[in-house]
Amino acid sequence: MTSPAGPPPGGGQERLKLLAVTACPTGIAHTYMAAEKLQQAADRLGIGMKVETQGSIGAENVLSDNDVKEADGIIIAADKEVDRERFVGKRVLSTGVADGIHRPEELIERVRSAPVQGGTAAVGGGGGAADGGGGRERSAAYKALMNGVSHMIPFVVVGGLLLAVSIALGGHTTSKGIEFDQGSFWFYVNALGGLGFKLMLPIFSGYIAYALGDRPALVPGMIGGFLAADAVTIYGAEANAGFLGAIATGFLAGYLVVWIKKVKVPKFVQPIMPIIVIPILSTLALGLVYIYVIGRPISWLFTHLTGWLNGMTGSSAIVLGALIGLMIAFDMGGPVNKTAFLVAVGLIGTNNTVMGMAAAAIPVMPLGQGLATLLRRRLYGEQERETGIAALFMGFFGISEGAIPFAAARPAQVIPANMLGGAVAGAIAGVAGVEDSVPHGGPIVALFGAISGVGMFFVAIAAGVLVTALTTNALIGFKQRGKGRPAPQAPAVLAPVPVRVPQPQQEPMPVPAGVAVGAGAGAGAGAGTAVSAPAAQPEVLSGYLTGQTVKTELVSDSKEAAIREMAQMLATTGNVRDVDELVRVALAREAQGTTGLGESIAIPHAKTDAVSRPTVGFARSAEGIEWGSLDGTKARLVFMISVPEASAGDEHLRILALLSRKLMDTGFRERLRSAPDESAVLDVLREIR
Repeated sequence: MTSPAGPPPGGGQERLKLLAVTACPTGIAHTYMAAEKLQQAADRLGIGMKVETQGSIGAENVLSDNDVKEADGIIIAADKEVDRERFVGKRVLSTGVADGIHRPEELIERVRSAPVQGGTAAVGGGGGAADGGGGRERSAAYKALMNGVSHMIPFVVVGGLLLAVSIALGGHTTSKGIEFDQGSFWFYVNALGGLGFKLMLPIFSGYIAYALGDRPALVPGMIGGFLAADAVTIYGAEANAGFLGAIATGFLAGYLVVWIKKVKVPKFVQPIMPIIVIPILSTLALGLVYIYVIGRPISWLFTHLTGWLNGMTGSSAIVLGALIGLMIAFDMGGPVNKTAFLVAVGLIGTNNTVMGMAAAAIPVMPLGQGLATLLRRRLYGEQERETGIAALFMGFFGISEGAIPFAAARPAQVIPANMLGGAVAGAIAGVAGVEDSVPHGGPIVALFGAISGVGMFFVAIAAGVLVTALTTNALIGFKQRGKGRPAPQAPAVLAPVPVRVPQPQQEPMPVPAGVAVGAGAGAGAGAGTAVSAPAAQPEVLSGYLTGQTVKTELVSDSKEAAIREMAQMLATTGNVRDVDELVRVALAREAQGTTGLGESIAIPHAKTDAVSRPTVGFARSAEGIEWGSLDGTKARLVFMISVPEASAGDEHLRILALLSRKLMDTGFRERLRSAPDESAVLDVLREIR
């Protein structure tokens, strides 16, 4: 194209120059695979291409101003926010990272007629959606919601698990609920868990706002989240808005800041706009809108729901139980949930069956969502599956907030499923006459002896959990079929924007044919090498993989046996303290989701102090080993990565990035398969740079 808006150069007189940016939520495998596929496609088509990768270890191969100036078009293949301001005046095609892996030639063709980037692009803003068979770019609102969910999850998990452990080991039942001896060890553990929950909604709201309005939106977003979480304490409101209120305050804060940024101000004011003017104005506006506009309807709703529900207490047990369950499951701590719970608590001593209905419904949401991630693992990303395990644990202890990340990420599918399961549990408990004498719910209450009709109590919970899990998966599957594409492997519940999350997440990699790759957990940057390669030869993966950790043919014919065989091979380096523990951790990782990445590749991995330093092994299987890969191929090329728990860092991400890029090369994989001995295999592996 002779100009940004004009047609692409014709006649082959001048080589087309394209740029690309690839990024995935966790910044591990897909980022680099998309980059490699785009580069390979461009090379085949005789087109100049430079690809910037925005991975967990930072941006690499960064596009310079000159690169952008000379480019004929830019492809953004990303599932997280990418700054487009630098591409103003250029043709920009924006789509998902999966398209960069599976449709690189199509993207290169379509970028020639892509719309020209205007000058009002927000940080990670909108842009065209890829269509015509490709995946659609996520909207800015979706990405913002996922950013909030992603940053909220550690607070939900840490807070919930601390509460659960303290209840199990230090709690005792009283007429006021589960309490702790003042000043005891478990009293303080419980207080720390409560603090995690108190920060959960401010973090959620704040990072929704941050994704929309950048740093100036963080303060109003978090303050709005605090109002949604604890308006009762902050200004004496009658009810808190809960996680639905936090979603509202996050979006209000973000869009308010975006709007204020557009206001033209004198030059002398511009430097203080992002650090003083915008945060103060947006915080004041949001806070007052919440108190006078949002808070009052919530208080009205709380008051009227309470009166209405009290009037229902003489109704049929099945109707009242279903209603209590629906309300408990709706907003998990919001005004609707609290109304049902407080009405049930108020009747303890006079009608314990109403508390029995609530107690049966309370654990259904986290237990149901956790079970859903186990029943149909392919519908969920790895971070969701890990959150599902934590949700199961929280549900047992009656901590319904464990389901909030799922409800926040997919409200249209999860909330109805939760409500249906809660209604089933409450109705069964009501019909059976289950009674609860303390204001708490979940299986833990039965263990404390507060439940009468224990058998039917557990039947009610089990029925509600099963209904929730099956309904959730059915609705998610229906939504994906309606879009004509498979469920994403790393959906919302875990998609951070350009902000570092506490621990990088491992991500299933749709890799090339014939390899089983073990994406290791963190390896300490600069950790020592196991056995150095000969001085005349470059080391393989910083010396983590050596002649001692290469095997040309695995004896094993099953995944479990192959992992043990490779662990024993890694032990020959002296870096493995406990082979059994290394195998256990690697198999536990497989239970969360297969590391069979397709294309006959698998990468089992383990982060454990059973190893003293990062160690990587490679082995082949001529017959192939069933690894549960999504494309059905057996693993014939297997990399196993093991790193110490204490040295988690960016090194394993670097290893993954190097492996991901190289394994996309069909010729490289073929050379690995055909290398006659360990020495020849090492020579091929030295191509990894």
